[in-house]
Amino acid sequence: MKIIEKYVDVQTGEETITERDETIQEESSRLELIALQAETESNATIRQALLTRLGITEEEARILLGGN
Repeated sequence: MKIIEKYVDVQTGEETITERDETIQEESSRLELIALQAETESNATIRQALLTRLGITEEEARILLGGN
């Protein structure tokens, strides 16, 4: 994936734009974030399906489980 970086010299206002390939570390971080977002969305879908099956709200579930 290409990374576009923009730098602005605060004294002159001159802008410099560069394009480069992402590093292995950046790619790894990006892929981990994508996986985490997918897991979070999946968990939310599962949680909502369970609440619907039980016929209760999220607040009622928290009360039943002793949460605040």
